[in-house]
Parts: sequence; structure tokens; C-alpha cells
Amino acid sequence: MEPTEENVRAWDEAHRAPHGAEQPGLPEAVRDRLPGLDGRHVLQLGGGPAPAAELAALGALVTVVEPDAGAIAAAQAADSTAAWIHADPHALPHELQRGRFHLVLADAERLREPRPWATGIEAALRPGGYLLAFGEHPAAAALDGALRWRGDYFGGAPPTLGAVVTAVVRTGLVLRRLEELPALRPLRRPPPYPGAYVLVAARR
Repeated sequence: MEPTEENVRAWDEAHRAPHGAEQPGLPEAVRDRLPGLDGRHVLQLGGGPAPAAELAALGALVTVVEPDAGAIAAAQAADSTAAWIHADPHALPHELQRGRFHLVLADAERLREPRPWATGIEAALRPGGYLLAFGEHPAAAALDGALRWRGDYFGGAPPTLGAVVTAVVRTGLVLRRLEELPALRPLRRPPPYPGAYVLVAARR
């Protein structure tokens, strides 16, 4: 039977987090995978001021790359302790590519071009440093509420998970962990497909 618009809306409602459950900070699945950060230099790519505040509370020295100048102004007005840099995460400024960060925390929700993104991250990490990237699983982005494919998974927007992993590995970073998860944040009813991923890689 062909799903109706009403059935699709019902599915979406059932799989949406309860009202008030959405938090602006780091997802629990990411927070649980963070290494010790006291006194460590962390480069945050995307995510906004709330994750930066959490990282700073854990003792990290945080630098945030943000392409939206308005978001930077709002964060600075809120007395953020992080250093904010107006730049595209796909084209990190040279001053960030000097191998001084212990951790790059990358929100990959807006990832478009895996190769330059991963190349910049590798250059930003010091030897022994880690990349922790997370985002919506590309397969989930290609499904509608009735579990029907919408568009082309291999169309490049967003890039496939294979493209992301390949770009990271080709920089010389060593893949340590790739987890496919139902979701990054709690859901009333987890979906029967991978909704998110967490990727950890290390620089030699």
C-alpha cells in the first residue's frame, strides 16, 4: 500500500526526539568518546558556541572555525572563552595548519568536499593527535519518512560514508574507529537504519 502524507507525518513524529529533549551542546554519543582534554588544544569545526563551552569546561583550549560571521558575533557577545575564526572548514587558514592541535572535533553535518576537509584536518593535528568526526549518516539523508529513497545516495551531496573514510585515510591518518549509530541524540523510537556515525582517526 502506498504511504499517505498522513502516514509519513506520523512516522516523522514517532521518530522525532520528545519536545525539549534536543540539546544544543555535544551529543552524548560524542561526549562519551572524548579523550581527556585538560590543557589540550582543540580545534572545533562547526557546531556553534554550546559545544565550545562544554569543551572549555573540560579544560580544553578551544579554537572554533565558523563560516557564519553572524554566529561568531553572537558567540563573542555571549563572552565565549573560545577563539573564533571566520573561515570555511573545507579551506582552513594556514595558521591553523601548523600541527598544534591535540584534537579536531568536526561536526560533519555540512560536509561537502571530503578531500580538502580531511587534508586541512591532518595538517592541523600534531603527531599523536586525534580527529573525532560525527554527523548524520548519508544513508539516512537519502531516506524519507516512509523509508523510501529520495534522490541518489551516490550523487555526492552529502558525500557517501565511504568517500569520507577514504578521504581521511588518504591523508595518512590512521582510522581507529568507525561506528554507525541509530542517532546521535536520544529518540523515542530508534530507526531501523543507520542514522548517524562517529569516526575517530589518529595522526602518527
